[in-house]
Amino acid sequence: GLPECPFCGEAAGWELEAHVRTRHGHLLDAPGTDTENGEQLYECPMCSLACTNIQILEEHVDLHLEEHSFSEGTDLELAQQLQTEEDKQQRSEEEKREREEFKKLQKQYGLDNSGGYKQQFLKNMEREVDRGRMQPFEYHKRKADMMECLAFGIDDGKTKTSGVIEALCKYYQNENKDVRHVWLSAGVDHFHSSLGDRGWGCGYRNFQMLLSSLLQNSLYNDCLRDTTLIPSIPKIQSMIEDAWREGFDPQGASHFNNRLHGSKAWIGACEIYSLLTSLRIKCQVIDFHKPTGPVSTHPRLFEWILHYYSAENEGGVKVVCTSKPPIYLQHQGHSRTVVGIEEKKNKTLCLLLFDPGCSSQEMQKLLKQNSDGTSLKLLRKFVGSLKEKQYQVVAVDGVLSLEEKAARCRASQVLTSEKIP
Repeated sequence: GLPECPFCGEAAGWELEAHVRTRHGHLLDAPGTDTENGEQLYECPMCSLACTNIQILEEHVDLHLEEHSFSEGTDLELAQQLQTEEDKQQRSEEEKREREEFKKLQKQYGLDNSGGYKQQFLKNMEREVDRGRMQPFEYHKRKADMMECLAFGIDDGKTKTSGVIEALCKYYQNENKDVRHVWLSAGVDHFHSSLGDRGWGCGYRNFQMLLSSLLQNSLYNDCLRDTTLIPSIPKIQSMIEDAWREGFDPQGASHFNNRLHGSKAWIGACEIYSLLTSLRIKCQVIDFHKPTGPVSTHPRLFEWILHYYSAENEGGVKVVCTSKPPIYLQHQGHSRTVVGIEEKKNKTLCLLLFDPGCSSQEMQKLLKQNSDGTSLKLLRKFVGSLKEKQYQVVAVDGVLSLEEKAARCRASQVLTSEKIP
């Protein structure tokens, strides 16, 4: 605080000298004491030094006051300086922490400008060559193939497995144990992540799976006349950017700075919705925002999916190969594709999921005719297996007119999902 009076301790501010003279002047004017030889001495009230002259005493006290005032001011300045430096240090540490957290998030969601599919593909292939797992000639061939596919915007098909739905149809017709009914999506190809999109490409791979089914359904011929082959991941990124340019989901677009192409950005249900709607494909996003069963389970999600498949496919037939497209299923950090649902004889439900993280070597096992069902554990997910906090589904259901598409574009600028209570 403020400089204090050395006599009374009162905070005297910067008028300390005037305060001392007006309030404590009598101490300075007090008569001195006599020495042995009769000389008068005047004692300093601040340090008890004896002066022989009243003027000397006054000058001496003035020095005290100046020194006191200076040290008080210096202490205050020092304290303020230390506080300023501490605040500065704290702010600097907080900013550093925030920058590091932001970088982590950017890296996690592929927004750190570290390149996209092509760069990751080449980098991972170079690593394979360095480790002796790939011959240089194979590297050059695969690089040339990749560049060609990217130029045409089509997927290279290297991670695709076809025929799994047909194999499942045959398996369930011969299965006599515990399945009462099973509903399957119309033919879906499985796509898994490759060297170019490992760690971030699941959303794009699930879109490829959904599209593989839509391309086989004549209802969607008109919507997909410009998309006769499965697009590559960079092409899908460009297609989502096109949807944003049309006005879909401006809030989501700004999250990605309106740019996906050339990045390793994760996409989710909203981006899939925008892309499908921009192609005039009718779909909806349903948000299962909290568990609806014991132990963080989501029975309502299972019931909704059962209704999606069975609503138009009731009846006593055990195996129903529907015309329904698969369902895009999203949760925090990963997405998968629902290709069907089983109802057991004890009424429990079991989803059948294609996971982009599952390799084609594993998926090939499902193609064997004499399968005893053990490889089905790759696909089967019971209620107790899905325990994430929340899930979103994107479900396709027909075609939009141009007017409906425009209306949905306007609506997406406000809200794109409905919540299941």
